Amino acid sequence: MKIDVLVAEIGSTTTVVNAFSDIETDQPRFLGQGQSPTTVLEGDVNIGLNRAVKSLRENLGLDEINYDEMLATSSAAGGLKMTVHGLVYDMTVKAAREAALGAGANIHMVTAGRLRRSDIKKIKDISPNIILLAGGVDYGERDTALNNAEVIAGLNIDVPVIYAGNIQNHEDVREIFKEKGKANLLYIVDNVYPKIDVLNVEPTRKIIQDAFEDHIIHAPGMTRLRDFVNGPIIPTPGAVMEASKLLKDHIGDLVTLDVGGATTDIHSVTEGSEEVSRILISPEPVAKRTVEGDLGVYINMRNIVEMIGIERLSKDLNMETERIENLIDNHVPIPKTDHQKKFVERLALEAVITSVHRHAGGFRDIYGSSGKKTLAQGKDLTNIKWIIGTGGALTRLPNRINILKQISLSNKGDKLLPNNEAKILIDNNYIMASLGVLSKKYKEAALYLLKQSLKVS
Repeated sequence: MKIDVLVAEIGSTTTVVNAFSDIETDQPRFLGQGQSPTTVLEGDVNIGLNRAVKSLRENLGLDEINYDEMLATSSAAGGLKMTVHGLVYDMTVKAAREAALGAGANIHMVTAGRLRRSDIKKIKDISPNIILLAGGVDYGERDTALNNAEVIAGLNIDVPVIYAGNIQNHEDVREIFKEKGKANLLYIVDNVYPKIDVLNVEPTRKIIQDAFEDHIIHAPGMTRLRDFVNGPIIPTPGAVMEASKLLKDHIGDLVTLDVGGATTDIHSVTEGSEEVSRILISPEPVAKRTVEGDLGVYINMRNIVEMIGIERLSKDLNMETERIENLIDNHVPIPKTDHQKKFVERLALEAVITSVHRHAGGFRDIYGSSGKKTLAQGKDLTNIKWIIGTGGALTRLPNRINILKQISLSNKGDKLLPNNEAKILIDNNYIMASLGVLSKKYKEAALYLLKQSLKVS
């Protein structure tokens, strides 16, 4: 059996390896999948990767695995840690934040205005993988971004810095980093907020992923991962976003939900409705990602349990509180028994509803001299045609479709959520992230395989 491409997805909980063949034909094939627990705690993610490859070999009935190319995505050990620094929080900072999240980053710090001593200390404590610096519309305010560039370049840390602010500062920012001997760590890209109420996040997203691949060693053993991987490595959430954007161009507006062991990610790709856009307070990106770091069904399971409450869990699952507490104390990454699956399904439902409500915008009533006026704020999901479930929970749990159907039913009328006409799709082969990174080199093959997995024409 000839394998053209292996794609490794190194998650916070599970490492998955997917195999593909006939990748440059008009009928590429998904051959199979292997998986293993991720081995960050063992000091080397390659241990889990090798076990996943062994699992794949056994599932395919092969004596050995031979392949031409390996690509990878990773969210292990916290994924891509970033800090974001801009001028005005609701303008350039917001735009920079949207760019970072859409690229697959986990944002650990956001500041507006000139960096203070306390900010500098926090940056050092966080030890980010990438720093994103913005500030000022083109040909607008310059000094804040230049001051912050001086401060960041002077830090005693070797971290890639992306400058995505006022175009007039490009030459000065280059000189600042050159003087500090850090020119090799600087990436300059188009302004994320070039004009008032104009977002330009896609160039920065691309540069973030390039910097990630060039510089990042964000989990034990990642340096040796290059011994196996001879193609792109991008953050797993960024790969899911790439797949979502590719699909949107062919099937229409969509939202993708990925409930994981540590986080729940929402990726929406939609311009929204014309009706809402007329009353929208501030612009939103077409492709938007939010990540809820407190909503994971394994590592952050207890956070969700506290949100629901033991008594409510007992009632919803029709189980005694003693059994619920036993499930909590003996929680496993991959549920096997019926009781374990029902427990994780209830956690996944809470994660889905909470995260979508946080992601979506809503209506606001403002009262003035002319009376009440209704405005909209945040991301508009009312034009969504497809709700897609990916990740371990929403591709493997028995009631995954019913969980996603609750999204529209949870709207009390004040949120910009999808309506009940939106159709549910499941990434049945659990390959969406893999196909996102595959699309970097083989776009047509990735689209074909995505449609196959989702069972959509």
